[in-house]
Amino acid sequence: MARRGAYAKGVAKREEILEAALDVIAREGWHGASVKELADAVGLSQAGLLHYFDSKDELFTAILRKRDEVDSRRFGEVTGTESLPAVREGFVGIVRHNAQVPGLVQLFSRLAVEAGDPSHPAHDYFVERSAALRDMFTQALAGEQEAGRVSPVVDPETLARLVQAVSDGMQLQWLQDPTVDMAATVDAAFTLLGMVGPAGIEPTTSTV
Repeated sequence: MARRGAYAKGVAKREEILEAALDVIAREGWHGASVKELADAVGLSQAGLLHYFDSKDELFTAILRKRDEVDSRRFGEVTGTESLPAVREGFVGIVRHNAQVPGLVQLFSRLAVEAGDPSHPAHDYFVERSAALRDMFTQALAGEQEAGRVSPVVDPETLARLVQAVSDGMQLQWLQDPTVDMAATVDAAFTLLGMVGPAGIEPTTSTV
C-alpha cells in the first residue's frame, strides 16, 4: 500500500509540474522557461524537478504532450470520424489559441527541429502526433470526397499533408512576424479544399 501511495503521489506531482510549466512557458516565453523557473513554480529544486523526468528534453516533451491534452479538453477531442466542418472548427480554434501562447509555440517549433534526430526524446512524440493528425484529416476528407463536397482530383492523404504543411509553415511565419494571422490562413486552406478541380482535368487519384 505504501508503494502504491508513493506512486500516486509521484503521478500527482508530475501532473502538477506539467500544469505549472504550461503557465510559466505561456507567460514567460520559451527563453524565460528555464528548469530553475519551472522548479521554483512548484517549490522544488532543479534536481528535485528532474527526478520526475529522465532529462530536460524529456521534461519539455512531456509539457507538449500535456498541452495537447489540455487543448483536447478545451476544443473537444476530434478523431476524424466527425464531418470536415467539425474537424475544421476544432483545429482552427487550436491554431487561434496558439497565437495567445507564443512561448509554447516556440517550444514546439524548437523541439520539432531537434526531434529530426531519431535518438531525441521528442522524436516519437512528433512522429506519432503528425501521423494522428494526418489520419484525422484523411478520414474527414475521404468522407467529404465520397459526398461530393471536396474535389477528388487529389487523394485525401495528400490533401491532409497539404493542410499539415500550411499549418506548420504558418506557425514558422508567425514566429518571425506576429502580425500574421495563422488561424485565418489555415482556415483559408480548408476553404480551398471545397473548390472544384482544375478545368479540363478529369478527377483521378493522385500519385504524389
